[in-house]
Amino acid sequence: MKNYIDTIQSLPPEYSEKLTKKNRKSFLDSGLTVIVLDDDPTGTQTISNVPVITNWDEKEIENELKSGTPLFYILTNSRSLNHGEANRLAHEIGRNINNASNKTNRKTLVISRSDSTLRGHYPNEVDALGESLGIKNAPHILIPAFFEGGRVTIEDVHYVRDGNHLIPAGETPFAKDFSFGYKSSNLKDYVEEKTQGRIKALQVISISINELRINGPVYVSSVLKRLQNGQVCVINAAAQSDLDVFTTGFYMALKQGFKQILFRTAASIVPSLAGLPVNLPIGKQQINYEGQGGVLAVGSYVPMTSRQLDFLKKNFPVEYIEIQAKKLFNDAGFQSETKRVSDRINSNLKNNRVVVFYTSRKIIKGKTAEDNLRIINLISAGIVEIVKKITVRPGFFIAKGGITASDILTKSFNVRKAHVLGQIIPGVPVWQLNDCKSFPDLIYMPFPGNLGGDEAVYNAIQKFF
Repeated sequence: MKNYIDTIQSLPPEYSEKLTKKNRKSFLDSGLTVIVLDDDPTGTQTISNVPVITNWDEKEIENELKSGTPLFYILTNSRSLNHGEANRLAHEIGRNINNASNKTNRKTLVISRSDSTLRGHYPNEVDALGESLGIKNAPHILIPAFFEGGRVTIEDVHYVRDGNHLIPAGETPFAKDFSFGYKSSNLKDYVEEKTQGRIKALQVISISINELRINGPVYVSSVLKRLQNGQVCVINAAAQSDLDVFTTGFYMALKQGFKQILFRTAASIVPSLAGLPVNLPIGKQQINYEGQGGVLAVGSYVPMTSRQLDFLKKNFPVEYIEIQAKKLFNDAGFQSETKRVSDRINSNLKNNRVVVFYTSRKIIKGKTAEDNLRIINLISAGIVEIVKKITVRPGFFIAKGGITASDILTKSFNVRKAHVLGQIIPGVPVWQLNDCKSFPDLIYMPFPGNLGGDEAVYNAIQKFF
């Protein structure tokens, strides 16, 4: 464990030149459309004024490319899938992107966006994507930095900030995830662990913060141009400017013939690649919403979410409804429990109140990682059914946890396209659900399970009062 302030102060000064405008010009001049494949809905947490589509059929992608949209997201929710399903999905999306790109004559840069605490289908999902995009064995660029969430990579070790402490990611509760657990905090070791030794740690190269801040973009470009097929390159970063330097070097390399690349990243690299500033959170006056009260659905089981829920209970006196998860595992219990909870939600909304409903905090474990995913998906099905039965329009809807947010979005509200307005607090996106038939233009916030301090959810809700 490191002291955050001491560690940051020990680094060289950030690169002196401000590169956002230069990167914006390079991005637009490149003619690229950046497509971010988001394995849960929270990856739009650093960007504003961009579309998100939840359908990846070829025609849908083709329509976005025809419109000239320079950056858009495709919500895949692949983190809720098992290994084989995630591979098949990556193959399908990659083929559709390829076909749509050829039909529209639009060049694309595809980013596999995943969790900043290293949970997710890696490397199999990225390998499958590369194969279907026609760039099998392309080098992987690994960038899990996400600054609003306190995720930084220093000397190849990925850290999660907790107050003034930097905790190696492999020592956090996230590394004990039942489906995507790992041991290594050093990203070179992480690659060896996740590839089961196929790629050795010694074969992984990295670009350090010192090299970014002292040697600058030209050095980055030279490293990228030397990458070999199948090689992995780790990018260290402790500030947005570090990723801006990487981006400038990346576009330099592109101009000099460097083409084949696969990105596995968290959210912070996206604004750098698009040459966009990271905006401050938006206020209530910038959100047009209608309806009564609000709803918070809590599905995430990570310890941070449970702490945030406890803080909310102590400081925000509204009705809290616990879903009895075990009742969802048989048909009769499923129907009675979802009706009980949805009836209470509707009653609160009719009286213009905020209501919080949440899954039992005791984790129900399966015998295998696949069993755990199945249990998670059964519980999520209960949440989906509860939301389907909400008949009174809420003023806003917060969904806590990536799988929860995705399933509500696509299965309860049947949304095919949404618009990212910005962030309600740092790292928490605000969407407008344009084609939500039950509640058109509903304000929806997919809130990461692993983000923020104890008071984060409370602070987000307070923005509406």
